[in-house]
Amino acid sequence: MMAKYDEPLLNEIEEEEEKEFLEGIERKELNIPNLSEREVMRHFIHLSQMNYGIDTGFYPLGSCTMKYNMKLLEKVARNDKLNFVHPLQDETTIQGCLEIMYKLEKMLCEITGMDAFSLQPCAGAHGEFTGMLITRAYFEKKGEGDIRKEVIVPDSAHGTNPASAKMAGFEVVEIASKEGRVDIDALRHALSEETAAFMLTNPNTLGIFEKDILEIAKEVKKVGALLYYDGANLNAIMGKTTPAKMGFDIVHLNLHKTFGTPHGGGGPGAGPVGVKAYLEEFLPVPRVVERNGKFMLDYDRPNSIGKVSLFYGNFAVLLKAYAYIMYKGKELENVAERAVLNSNYLMEKLRNAGCEIPFYGRRMHEFVVSLANLKKRGIRAMDVAKRLLDYGFHPPTVYFPLIVEEAFMIEPTEEESKETLDAFAEAMEKIMHEDEETLKNAPHNMPVKRVDEAKAAKDMILTWKDLKKV
Repeated sequence: MMAKYDEPLLNEIEEEEEKEFLEGIERKELNIPNLSEREVMRHFIHLSQMNYGIDTGFYPLGSCTMKYNMKLLEKVARNDKLNFVHPLQDETTIQGCLEIMYKLEKMLCEITGMDAFSLQPCAGAHGEFTGMLITRAYFEKKGEGDIRKEVIVPDSAHGTNPASAKMAGFEVVEIASKEGRVDIDALRHALSEETAAFMLTNPNTLGIFEKDILEIAKEVKKVGALLYYDGANLNAIMGKTTPAKMGFDIVHLNLHKTFGTPHGGGGPGAGPVGVKAYLEEFLPVPRVVERNGKFMLDYDRPNSIGKVSLFYGNFAVLLKAYAYIMYKGKELENVAERAVLNSNYLMEKLRNAGCEIPFYGRRMHEFVVSLANLKKRGIRAMDVAKRLLDYGFHPPTVYFPLIVEEAFMIEPTEEESKETLDAFAEAMEKIMHEDEETLKNAPHNMPVKRVDEAKAAKDMILTWKDLKKV
């Protein structure tokens, strides 16, 4: 038996085991290609050209607001004075950062009509979840935590709405739409003393403005519930009206949709949450406050729901949004006007090209077309989406919202020119008249041809070695 404290012998055995392990995995020869700098550069430049982004083409991804990210904002965010700041630094050394967050909160309050904001949530869904936690904390303090069990959502809601409510411990009640808007009779029937909140996007996912919003707010408040605003579509009303004027109590904003910060690729994002004054005590800590001309982090909020992010939010994204708002100023109103104009212009072009517009009428920042009329030829919305790639366009959102058959959800944003919108409409008109074989086998000139959608998600190609097997 080995001596209990025979360290030299233990070290010898460990070295022998390590040697055997390394011999089993060590490569005798390295398969490193012998390439010139020119060949390496061409390879990686070519790979970069295969990527598609808002800098390379039209990106009409409905509901996601893929607007152009000004390079000025990227330059601001790359400032070394900000990149090398640490969130655990003493407050006296980060006064500039705290001032930016403090002022951004005030800006967002003015834009939405809310009284206070938290910048902590790192995505839209994160903001929704935070809003639902605030809702729960509010009713618990009132002694109604065991009573207010339900959150109502319309059938046109973003999928994250019911998910966020469920994660916060609520039961979700879905109500049907009527002509693309909230069915007020269905809402009245669903509302009760058990209702905690009604979650709504206005304009909604179809791009339709909920013209009865004041009546909706009245009905929700009548039973003592809160009205929650999903700010995904703020781009349509910014500077024109506010969620507060519509009667909303809690708001989340997608800074990466509305205020020019990058969207997609997994993040980072930012989903600040704003509330009316009587809900401010429940906002996450710390709060950035100003006292005697100095900015500091205030943790003394006994009724706060606590932290929802490791530190204070995605500061680089917050910074870009701050710079965007400062740059645009009063022109934020023009952003909404142009977004709505582009949306309605393109909708009419596609309607003339043969696309069906469910619940036809004026739209806001986005619209949804139905391609169900192509089903008789065996063509699906996915086939049209794949074919758009051959024409150099990123496809819109497909099959959402679920209340529209073969849905194509399109949001051109305010950034696109008339020439781009005309080119997209022309491509769609051509595709609508192409033969079945061409469409069902599209795309034809992409680096990767038509893929099995389900298999692509389950059997991903993660390295160049796997690509060789395809």
